[in-house]
Amino acid sequence: MAKSGWNVVVSNHRGLGGVTITSDCLYNAGWTEDARKVIDHLHTQYPQAPLFAVGTSIGANVLVKYLGEEGVNTAIVGAVAICCPWDLLIGEKFLKRRYAQRCYDKALGIGLKVYAQLHRSLLPRLTDWDSISKIRCIRDYDQHVTCVLYDFETVDTYYREVSCSRYVGSVRIPLLCISALDDPICSRETIPWDECRANKNVVLATTQHGGHLGHLEGLTGKSLWWVRAVDEFFCAFNSSSLIRRGKIQNNKVDSPPLKSIDEAPYVNIREDGLVTAFGNEPSGELGNEQLVEDDKVGDNNGTVQQEPNATTQYDPVRCPNINAMLVPVKDCLNQLSRRSKISMWVLACVAITTTWPILGSLFFKKMLRKNFSSSSTKR
Repeated sequence: MAKSGWNVVVSNHRGLGGVTITSDCLYNAGWTEDARKVIDHLHTQYPQAPLFAVGTSIGANVLVKYLGEEGVNTAIVGAVAICCPWDLLIGEKFLKRRYAQRCYDKALGIGLKVYAQLHRSLLPRLTDWDSISKIRCIRDYDQHVTCVLYDFETVDTYYREVSCSRYVGSVRIPLLCISALDDPICSRETIPWDECRANKNVVLATTQHGGHLGHLEGLTGKSLWWVRAVDEFFCAFNSSSLIRRGKIQNNKVDSPPLKSIDEAPYVNIREDGLVTAFGNEPSGELGNEQLVEDDKVGDNNGTVQQEPNATTQYDPVRCPNINAMLVPVKDCLNQLSRRSKISMWVLACVAITTTWPILGSLFFKKMLRKNFSSSSTKR
């Protein structure tokens, strides 16, 4: 996104990125206060700049829940949720369905355990550290840490109350949601199809493949498809005059339309998989509720041409030195990787166990072919 000219602000969950917490609270899947503080601060610093937000995985759940809580009062003008878990109660059940998913569950659980132990001296409300040291899955962490810190009666109560599927109907800004149907962590059973249909501000785009935060492109996997899709969605909306229109103030959710889930007033999915702005004129039926409109469509490469002076006063403030901003981010990633060696080893074991049957069968066939050929030669 930074290479495309966007001024990017990365907001880590509290206690991550090599930063020590300053209160006895850790992040959870429904904690929106930190996101609210960051957004309000940016809007105060740059009141004329349009703010766009992207959330991934648990961050996507936090983002959608925040947008539903704020309604028309948010400073965000457009958002994208990538691989959102949607319904944590359903997702947790399906997370134990297959062996590979159970390995992911164990790896994430161990990582969360290390995260809690890292801030042990600042968490006086957590007293049962013997149980915390035995955490082996996400549910164990939520039972011994999250429910204690945030006074949830049970883990199921926590999952039920913080799931963003309860809030997506109240979103009042353009929201693009991208989910992979083969996501091993945020399974397809959690997707709120009807709720997304009912809200004209929401576009739900699902792909057959992509995994969890995958969508890798090319043999080397150096680029991500969803990053290009997000960039094009934001560029199309930023170049539209509708960015200055008021948000929908009607809190009533309309009845589900009859059209397909991947159809929406403001984006289309091209043949090459990119999400592009809707090129036709809006129908009179939609009126002012159609918040996104493509003023000019670019060439075959998917570039978007903005109208002259259409958004001059809304252009984000340019960052003088992007490389200087990347240095602390890289340092934080290095610190995080050093503190999560156990999780990385578990993920490596997952990769080996999932690929070994294929490699083993090929090796076995090769050995059989070699033995048969040698026996035929002797005869």
